[in-house]
Amino acid sequence: MAAERFPVEEGHILMFARSIGDENVVYTDREKAKATEAGGIIAPPTFVQSSAQFDPNYFLRPKVGQPWFGSGKNATGVTRASGGGGGGGGGGLHAEQHYEYHRPLRAGDVLTSKTFPGKTWEKEGRRSGKLVFSESVTEYRNQDGDLVVTARGVGVRTERPVEQK
Repeated sequence: MAAERFPVEEGHILMFARSIGDENVVYTDREKAKATEAGGIIAPPTFVQSSAQFDPNYFLRPKVGQPWFGSGKNATGVTRASGGGGGGGGGGLHAEQHYEYHRPLRAGDVLTSKTFPGKTWEKEGRRSGKLVFSESVTEYRNQDGDLVVTARGVGVRTERPVEQK
C-alpha cells in the first residue's frame, strides 16, 4: 500500500478513535488534548493503516462499476491469483502487523508512503508443509520529509494448498 498523499485530518482521527472504541481525549477533544503531554490532537497507533483508502490501487478498496472481492469466499465471484502472502484472497494470510512511531502523528500532517519488501523466511507447518513468511515495510513521511511511522506487515502462505473442509 502506498498512498501518494494521505492528509491526516482531525475528523478522520475522531472517527477512527470512535470506531476502535478509544475515547482518549488526545484523539477526541482539541482543548483537552492541548493540556496533555501530546500538546494537541494526535492519531491512534494503527491510524496509518487507513491510508489504504487514499491509494487508488489498493486491492481491497471498492471501485465504482467493478466487481469487488469483498469479505467472503468468492463473495462476488471475483477470485484473486494465488501466491500472495498478505491475506485478501491472495492465497495467504495476514499474520502480523507492527508499528514503530518516530514521533506522534498529528492532525494537519500530510503523509506520503513508500512500501518495499522486507525479510522472507520459512518454517515447517504441522499439516501444511512449508510455511513461507514475507514481510513488507511501509515508511510514512510527513510534509517536511521526516520519517513519522514505519509499519511492518507479515504475510504467510503455504507451499501447497491446504484441503478445505
